[in-house]
Amino acid sequence: MSGSPAVVMRLVASACTVAEKAGAIVRKVLHSGELGIVEKTGANDLQTLADRLAQQSICASLSRRFPKITIIGEEDLPAEEIKEELIENGHSEEILQKTCPAEYSGLKEEELVVWVDPLDGTKEYTEGLLDNVTVLIGIAYAGKAIAGVINQPFYNYQLGAGAELGRTMWGMPGLGAFGFTLKEAPGNRRIITTTRSHSNKVVTECVDAMEPHEVIKVGGAGNKIIQLVEGRASAYVFASLGCKKWDTCAPEAILTAVGGKLTDMHGNAYRYDANVKHMNSAGVLATLRNHEYYVSRVPQSVRQALKTD
Repeated sequence: MSGSPAVVMRLVASACTVAEKAGAIVRKVLHSGELGIVEKTGANDLQTLADRLAQQSICASLSRRFPKITIIGEEDLPAEEIKEELIENGHSEEILQKTCPAEYSGLKEEELVVWVDPLDGTKEYTEGLLDNVTVLIGIAYAGKAIAGVINQPFYNYQLGAGAELGRTMWGMPGLGAFGFTLKEAPGNRRIITTTRSHSNKVVTECVDAMEPHEVIKVGGAGNKIIQLVEGRASAYVFASLGCKKWDTCAPEAILTAVGGKLTDMHGNAYRYDANVKHMNSAGVLATLRNHEYYVSRVPQSVRQALKTD
């Protein structure tokens, strides 16, 4: 229908304001000082009140407006009545003005899967490393990440009191990416970004095999993809279990929209269908440019250690 925005564009437009609401919740919980931390599987796998409230807000807000979409969130929460104050009904008018790529213009609600990480970088959040924290909403169709929204709740926090906190970036392959300035890392330097708190012998061996000039260890998958698209890193290398589909769906869509690539350590794409297993079992390798080079540098021992899905 001419004049009526495509379903996927309406979903992205809503997801942007919903992510901003979630970012505001994440800030509010931090400022309250009552984080409500619980360990899920151990000290490096935490959940806070912010994770719980942000996921409730995102899932309830999107399912109320798009009742036929499938939403998969990181946190395993009990079914309960969601407070009205957590619901976000707004949308980005600016996104609705964009032209939907033809291949997605006829998609129906029930064909879309939304992967939600309400607070990526929870451990860093609890430790005050606030620039590592993101809210991730990824949208998939037929197993592919076709749109993504990343909110950085504490963007600009280093500027101190009075700074306007937070920003939202989004992207869709075939349309582009918005909310940041694309920049490539220096072409003569291999700068690898990798895990801060989930390292092991295989992870280290794989990073070393890339012959990096510099290694940056930070938290959060969303944060690492931001480093790629803003020119602070050349490749994100994580040769381990640990990352899940809700960590990579939104970042992959934004990275792909600017010509980058995210795969497992074998160079194979992940799928984001509703019925796939949640773990990215064969690690994560993401680049803005020269992906094949980095895949070629993955040692055979790492390939053998990480069986492809």
